[in-house]
Amino acid sequence: MIPSAFPPKDEIARLTARALLEIKAVHFNAETPFTLASGLPSPTYIDCRKLISYPRIRSTLMDFLAVTVMREAGFEAFDNIAGGETAGIPFAALVAERLALPMTYVRKKPKGYGRNARIEGAMSEGQRVLLVEDLTTDGGSKLSFVDAIRETGASCGHTAVIFYYGIFPDTEAKLGAHGVKLHHLCTWWDVLAEARTQGSFDAGTLAEVESFLKAPRAWQDARKPA
Repeated sequence: MIPSAFPPKDEIARLTARALLEIKAVHFNAETPFTLASGLPSPTYIDCRKLISYPRIRSTLMDFLAVTVMREAGFEAFDNIAGGETAGIPFAALVAERLALPMTYVRKKPKGYGRNARIEGAMSEGQRVLLVEDLTTDGGSKLSFVDAIRETGASCGHTAVIFYYGIFPDTEAKLGAHGVKLHHLCTWWDVLAEARTQGSFDAGTLAEVESFLKAPRAWQDARKPA
């Protein structure tokens, strides 16, 4: 069933943050920071992949994502829903089901044999494609997926994610310069606010997380390995 009536954006953000906290997808550790894929330290880590194991939360958030895309991009804006390998694949399938659209997925790189394809499934020239992923940090990884989609002759001007870091000021500008609009359900600021409301972490940890969110690069520079 195609969703059509849901809470306003700020309530969707709060409920998404609450759901992520409830399933312990959110991790805060100021004393022993996590190491990100970039090699930089962070007191925050989020695992949106856990959502696939929680049917009620998964269904609710996919409804939220579908209605967010329709509200912000249009009800008839897309012909194909593409997931980014690997985390975006299940969420793309769930959104495609809700919007009654074909689903495809994009490999990070050609598979190296057979057709050597990056696009799996049927994507054709002229189709308007929505790229779905679990999250975005600074938007950089999305650009390769978008380029692979465009190489088929399809267009890709929108990407939708469950979680957007929301702390790096140039993210949306970077995507915009590539002709891509970002749609998301919640950010670290929404999670921090809900964590305080729920009392999910101690005050010292939350204060350190807020310090990181306000100046992430400075926080990382002060703590990165020598």
